[in-house]
Amino acid sequence: MLRAPTRFRTIALAAVALLLACAALTETSLQPRIVTQQPFQVVGIAASTSNAKEAGPDAIIGKQWHHFMNDDLINKIPNRVDQTIYAVYTDYTSDANGQYTLIVGAKVRPVPNPTIPDGMVIKTVPKGRYAVFTTERGPVIKVVVDTWKQIWAYYQSPQNGQRAYQADFEVYDQRAADPNNAQVDIYVGLK
Repeated sequence: MLRAPTRFRTIALAAVALLLACAALTETSLQPRIVTQQPFQVVGIAASTSNAKEAGPDAIIGKQWHHFMNDDLINKIPNRVDQTIYAVYTDYTSDANGQYTLIVGAKVRPVPNPTIPDGMVIKTVPKGRYAVFTTERGPVIKVVVDTWKQIWAYYQSPQNGQRAYQADFEVYDQRAADPNNAQVDIYVGLK
């Protein structure tokens, strides 16, 4: 049996460890950089979804990506700037809990009367201030989902600003060429 001073010391150390663990959970290692982004256009395939839908059996984001990659849709987009893939989240009905549109596609050069391939849409990402979060390197699905979870937690704190819920986007450039060792930039629109 522990003597009273030892027992209290053990309880005190456990309480300190618990407080440190809780503090670590509420802190985020994310340190976004803030940029002013000029407007640009993306052509790609679109689908309406929500985070609740994506957490269940009716998830469609993975299917959209599968369709885009397997059917080599990037090479069917005329006037694209390069091979970088963009995933644009837009047309939010409210906030992170509401419906939104996901467009997987490519940034295109501004041209009058652009040609839009069948089954694709064109969307303008608005000019604005964006917080840019860079994922860790690793399997693309894991690092992107983990970073979004951290972003949602980051914006629970009022001192980190407010999301605009107009457009957010992910940039899959040459750093994401290897899906098992990818790094992605996530741009979050700010108010």
